[in-house]
Amino acid sequence: MSSLPAKPGLRHSVSEWHSNNQQLAATAQHERHVSTAIRQEGRSLRNHTCCQTAWDERDTSRRLSDRVWDVARWRDVLESCALSVDQEMEALTLSKEQTEQALAATAVPLEVSTECLTLREGRQGHELVADSVEEQLRKEVELIERVQRGLQQHVDRAFEQLCVLQEVRHQLTADLQNKTDALDIDMSCLSLTIKSPHISLKTNPTRIPSGSSAPQEWVQFSQYNVIRAQEAMQASQQMRENTNLSRAQLQNELETQRRATEFALRKRNHHEELARDELQWQITNTEDEMAEMERDIQGLDADLQAKTASLKLAHTRLETRTCRPGMDLCRDEVQHGLVAEVQQLETTILVLKQKLSEAQHSLQRMKLHHTRMLQDLWRKQEALSLEQRSMNTRTRLTSTSSTDKTAAPLVPLTNSSGRSNLQLPAQGERPLALM
Repeated sequence: MSSLPAKPGLRHSVSEWHSNNQQLAATAQHERHVSTAIRQEGRSLRNHTCCQTAWDERDTSRRLSDRVWDVARWRDVLESCALSVDQEMEALTLSKEQTEQALAATAVPLEVSTECLTLREGRQGHELVADSVEEQLRKEVELIERVQRGLQQHVDRAFEQLCVLQEVRHQLTADLQNKTDALDIDMSCLSLTIKSPHISLKTNPTRIPSGSSAPQEWVQFSQYNVIRAQEAMQASQQMRENTNLSRAQLQNELETQRRATEFALRKRNHHEELARDELQWQITNTEDEMAEMERDIQGLDADLQAKTASLKLAHTRLETRTCRPGMDLCRDEVQHGLVAEVQQLETTILVLKQKLSEAQHSLQRMKLHHTRMLQDLWRKQEALSLEQRSMNTRTRLTSTSSTDKTAAPLVPLTNSSGRSNLQLPAQGERPLALM
């Protein structure tokens, strides 16, 4: 039987074989020990990381919730402030419109006062006097022009303040929109979970975005917007109070001046009527006196004619008796009587002529003065007519004033500072016009 061939290669001894088995067993035991340790550490790490991740997620959610609350709180503050700004803008706009209407209402008083001054310039002669009516009318014109300037200043200031409020409102709107957008984003982030379908890994998510602000700067920015809006509203409220008070004071001044002017006009009209009646009485008496004087002049002229006839008779007798002849041309009692009669008649005629001349001159003076009185009476009647036209013209003021007062009376209020304020008319009511 043939022998099997031997497999070529290195042969190990039994001891090496046992050593190898022991080494394999030791290595396996060591690897199992290492594996067990790694498994234990892995389990511990998994538990720790799970807890840490869950805690971090809850902590982030809590911070997001707190942030949402802060943003929502500031959003509510900004909304409330913006609503207050809108209300203040509406109130200031209404006050501005009332002031503009009051300014427009001064056009009629100014027109009436100027028309009255123009009418009274039509007076003539001594009736064109610088009386108290003219003084009061000029005061009224100056007051109305001053009122117009003051009201226009209030309108300009209200417009500027409205621009400030509009700018503040725009800033609040921008901040409010940012808060709303940020709130939507944080709410969306708060609603995300690990099972949300739209989550994914992002590139460099931990970067700091450009334009980022610190929390303190964020709070200060909103606080600045709110404080600025409150200051603008406070300035607007103060402006409305000042405007309403000024408008009421100016209206009172105009009303006082209107009454003073009308009192002076009525007083002057009364004096004109008295002067006219007095002049008419003087004219009537003068006409009666002129009629009496004319009759007396006729009587004086008749007496003068009669005395002239008597003088002619005496002259004729004397001249005829000069023709007596001889011794009969005697200066007898008849001669002396005729001479005395002639002298008396001549004296009487001279006195009558002087008196007739005085009467004629007096009549002429009365006629001239009568003509002047008639002219002055015409001027007085014309002046009185102008005064009446002025009073009729000024009735436009009282009718306008009574209508406006019935439409929207002003009710005095008291604000928080204790100063008087004027309540704005209700929606749809006419604002109180000046004059």
